[in-house]
Amino acid sequence: MRSLERHRDVGAYALGVLEEADAFRFEDHLMECPRCAAQVTEFGPATRQLMLYRRATPPLVHPLAAPGPGLLDRLLSGVAARRRAGRRRLLYAVAAAVALAVAGPGVALHAVHDGPAVRVTAGTDERSGVWAQVTAEDAAWGSEVELRVRDGAGPRACRLVAVGRDGTEQTVTSWSVPRHDARPNTVHGGAALHPDQIARYEVRTADGERLVTLPAG
Repeated sequence: MRSLERHRDVGAYALGVLEEADAFRFEDHLMECPRCAAQVTEFGPATRQLMLYRRATPPLVHPLAAPGPGLLDRLLSGVAARRRAGRRRLLYAVAAAVALAVAGPGVALHAVHDGPAVRVTAGTDERSGVWAQVTAEDAAWGSEVELRVRDGAGPRACRLVAVGRDGTEQTVTSWSVPRHDARPNTVHGGAALHPDQIARYEVRTADGERLVTLPAG
């Protein structure tokens, strides 16, 4: 897949409509492209609304009622319009992400837009081989968190821990890794800490082994 096509896939990836093989390739691209990481962040509110719609939709609704290309086009147009309005702020965020990428294996990004602040951090641990991406959005009660993780060393139980700047720890969410399944897994959770109160995130096994550590930004 050419680089330009990878950039164009950001909307489909954020909404979960990419084919599995294309999603794998895009995730490899995402770890090296702060521009696409910023755009994935901007799709966060739309993705959550679609997820809530799916959960609230009665089972009798026909499967073909799922979001189609027309909805995707409208969402892409809306994000593009919002990006044009905040282009200068987005460029500052991308520049910060590039600096962090040069400084270490983890990439932290603070995206600013008209709604609540959203922070994205991603990275791969060279020892464990685990890749993770955390998207945290500020909420009245703390942080809404989405975790995407790729771990082919299962089966094992894992958890995401938010470590506060004061040293306190909170378990955000937990999940089970299937046996030898390296496909990305997405889980959601929350923390009572606000994004600016979190120093880092740690993916750990149930026994406490650290698999990957991500700076919160």
